Amino acid sequence: MRTPLYARHNEVTPLATREGKIDALYYNHVQTALKILGPHIRLRIPTLKHLDLVLQKDAWIVIDRALHDYPILCWTGFETAHRDNLHEPIKCEIRYFHFAASMIFNKTLEAMELMLGELLEEELSDEKSSVLPFRKD
Repeated sequence: MRTPLYARHNEVTPLATREGKIDALYYNHVQTALKILGPHIRLRIPTLKHLDLVLQKDAWIVIDRALHDYPILCWTGFETAHRDNLHEPIKCEIRYFHFAASMIFNKTLEAMELMLGELLEEELSDEKSSVLPFRKD
């Protein structure tokens, strides 16, 4: 049985919505992880006691486990149509559902990067993949 995708970020009215940009490194890393690990990744943010990060193709949502997975912060509306580069920031919409959401903004992205790196390293270990050597003539 597949876990249903998280959708409460579309059901709850945000306190504020802003246009923003997400670094291409983060966006590319998440898209790679979603292709390898599945369409729905849920990570516990280590330094933020009861907050999880849900990663989906269309949105990245910080949720509060103590409040029945209430959304706190969300990146969505990634503008990737006609994208012809992999290094420039991606425009997106940032939704704030909690008055202190901006305080965890950068910490969440940094933790996400580290945790995804660890997950992908485990998934793509030496036993599961290999590099073909160059032919020597």
